[in-house]
Amino acid sequence: MATIISTNITSPLGFTTEENYQAVREGKSGLNHYSCENGGWRGLPFDIEASLFSDSQWEQLKADGYSRFESLVLHSVRDAMSKIIINKQKTIFILSSTKGDVELLDEGKDVPSLGDIAKKISAAVGIETEPVAVCNACISGVSALILAQRLIDCGSYSHAVVCGADVQSRFIVSGFQSFKSLSSEPCRPFDIERLGLNLGEAAATVVLSRETSAETWTIDNGVMCNDAYHISAPHPKGEGAYRVLKYLKAHLKEELAEIGVHGTATMYNDQMESMAITRAELQNVTLSALKGYFGHTMGAAGVLETILTARALDDGIILPSKGYDTRGVSGKVKLYDAPVATDKSCFIKMLSGFGGCNGAISVRQKDMPGLICNDVNPCRKHGVYVYEKGAELDGQSLDETEGFIGKDVLTEVFKKRIGNYPKFYKMDMLSKLAFVATELLIQSEHSEADHSEDRAIVLFNHSSSILADKHYEKSISNNDGFFPSPAAFVYTLPNITTGEVAIRHGYHGETSFYVLPCKDEHLMSEIVKATFCDTRIKSIISGWIDCESENEFECELSIYQI
Repeated sequence: MATIISTNITSPLGFTTEENYQAVREGKSGLNHYSCENGGWRGLPFDIEASLFSDSQWEQLKADGYSRFESLVLHSVRDAMSKIIINKQKTIFILSSTKGDVELLDEGKDVPSLGDIAKKISAAVGIETEPVAVCNACISGVSALILAQRLIDCGSYSHAVVCGADVQSRFIVSGFQSFKSLSSEPCRPFDIERLGLNLGEAAATVVLSRETSAETWTIDNGVMCNDAYHISAPHPKGEGAYRVLKYLKAHLKEELAEIGVHGTATMYNDQMESMAITRAELQNVTLSALKGYFGHTMGAAGVLETILTARALDDGIILPSKGYDTRGVSGKVKLYDAPVATDKSCFIKMLSGFGGCNGAISVRQKDMPGLICNDVNPCRKHGVYVYEKGAELDGQSLDETEGFIGKDVLTEVFKKRIGNYPKFYKMDMLSKLAFVATELLIQSEHSEADHSEDRAIVLFNHSSSILADKHYEKSISNNDGFFPSPAAFVYTLPNITTGEVAIRHGYHGETSFYVLPCKDEHLMSEIVKATFCDTRIKSIISGWIDCESENEFECELSIYQI
């Protein structure tokens, strides 16, 4: 069982978990208003409300030889690790982030891979194993905690250091604004007057151990599902969120104190969550939405909000949902604008994100025997290899790719082997690569089996979504040509590749995307095996998919079954 033995929260409200907790108990918020007057924040031509570090705070956090993002991560990880002694040869570092150092693009600089950043931080704190970065949109933090729990329960590691972090930038803020999802006033989750979300920056770190204790919190279970509906809009009935709640509810061993909702304060997300909670018959459980204190901290949210919820329950309280006053969703859910007393010690933390991904964990405070996942040996059924000079399926070259180079290889395979999905032409290169490769794999199965419930998609690369990032950056590079496109911004999340495949085939299983320092077959195999800890999953499409330009890419995927 993965037990929490140390934590840190670093945000504009404080640099430790306790500082942040006390600030929230006092009703403080890190949100501030930034006007577009006098050049605006980072030159953006609109007002924003956000929770951002001050210049003086950045001076305290800055580490020589590290970017702002790296400095933030390093501070949080070092603080969490300073309180404990662990075997660094049997510890894995997992970084959760949506965009990492993408602000460097705004400055015309090269952006390091999240995998390389994870490697740099891991080395700085003395962890000797290979790290992994989770890049799964807004559910990245919960995804990272689920991965850590699985790897510990499988016996692969004795400890896991999980850090979720993001810093805000012109790139990110303009992207959310392109979806008309930002509010220039403090956010009001689930409220009838809600206008949209506020962004925030923070880092939060959890150190997990295989040891158990009655005095600490344990990640009891975790699950991810795709709603297979749309890459940027939630399912109206909260299909993916409902599925994760239904799964966790079936495995709960005691009564819930609360559900920590995503609670972005956007019109559709809050409505979707209320529908999912009602459908799962959990509407009588108190909800807690924490974005009014920190804003939407993206890759940090799942870790930060888990830490804070557990800390509050240590004091026997459920934290109030700041900004909430009157219910503005159709589901008859329960939220409060003041602390609520409780003697229960089990909660759910849930998140949803672009690409149709949904994730949740159940966390409890009780001494329980360690859960060891079954030792599985997945069988590789089919394999596909697609690169800039051609494609192979189960070792046989595809004739239709001869004479074509780069992106034209993908187009020719699509025309000759698929051809009935016009949305292909709207995808970015990474998604086109994933789409073509998975279509070839699925066609090779020659099976009528329905994998809508039991198939997962688990992809790895090194460069994340850098090609789409550069494409989007051109649309916001100067105010004269400032035209942020939501259609371009959504593809700056690499997990959209998995969402496109899930939508195409109606897959409701797990969809995950990981960024590594390099192609590491052993680590990839460990993660695939750990994914089978979810007993719903019977097959996984997994492998390496990297795309640095339209004429330089590599995709090697296989179908694994147990």
